[in-house]
Amino acid sequence: MGATTTLSAESLLRRLEWRVVRRLDGRLQGDYRTLFRGAGLDFTDLREYVPGDDLRHIEWNVTARLDEPYVREFVEDRELTAWLLLDHSASMGFGPVDRQKDLVLAEVATTLAHVLTRGGSRVGAIVMDTGVDLVIPPASGRNQVLRIAKTLLDRREARIPLLDSREAMNREGGASSLRRGVRRVLGRSEQAGFPAPSGTVTDLGVLLAAAYGIARRRSLVLVVSDFISADGWEAPLSRLARRHEVVAIQVVDPRESELPDAGGVYVEDAETGEQIFVDTSDVAFRARLAAAAESRQADLEARARTAGVDLYPVRTDDDLVRSLLRISELRRRRRR
Repeated sequence: MGATTTLSAESLLRRLEWRVVRRLDGRLQGDYRTLFRGAGLDFTDLREYVPGDDLRHIEWNVTARLDEPYVREFVEDRELTAWLLLDHSASMGFGPVDRQKDLVLAEVATTLAHVLTRGGSRVGAIVMDTGVDLVIPPASGRNQVLRIAKTLLDRREARIPLLDSREAMNREGGASSLRRGVRRVLGRSEQAGFPAPSGTVTDLGVLLAAAYGIARRRSLVLVVSDFISADGWEAPLSRLARRHEVVAIQVVDPRESELPDAGGVYVEDAETGEQIFVDTSDVAFRARLAAAAESRQADLEARARTAGVDLYPVRTDDDLVRSLLRISELRRRRRR
């Protein structure tokens, strides 16, 4: 499927049902709580602590008053309200010609909406570009899944398609994370003379703050983004995580950290328009860029953990089922 091929919401959902959901059913036996949820969402009662209980569920006020440890109990209910927070900013248009990050976003969002609504849950979505563009109120059923899928596919079709992998690097420019990695590797003098930023950098904090105001009742919140954003998103993410169960999925493309040997190229920020010329045949430069990308990723994950949320990468070149099962296993280990 090429970048310019029109993909309908119905055909996307059918493809995912066959290639992804069927395989997940076989591996998870339909228990998607192991993938998306913790011990439960709705508080029901207090009881005395017993060895093995999750220390995060200790009710400290009651414990201090009674001088005995008590823990909160939560109801295990398959039906819940879930919100998809979807970053559809310019940097999500980067990636291989047949599977750019915005297509992976559509696949992930459609799969999550489908498996959750199939279990009786209501799913809503908040979509952002430079700001919050659209709110889809929570609903259940196949039509809701198709509505979310169509929204993302229509926005993708409206975006100017990248021509191919090399054209994307040389003419349209790489993703913002690649450009920022290049800036970190290059010295200030090497960047002189390049155009100043002309666009707007995505602020993920706007999306997270909007979700806090919209999702009043405790819910499952799934953030799907490349996390290429202005600084400051940690505080609204932390506030969101204190009220809701938050799962953060980071869509990444390997070429954002692994430059091919393509000679001299201009790298353009998809969001700001800033351009930098680099010599990709320089082995030492590529090694420094990879190290800078690794450092940036470690910093992102540390900032998310500080906010009380784990960050789960999903790569454009990886199998979606394998990615989701990896998330399931990591969350299962975390709850032990």
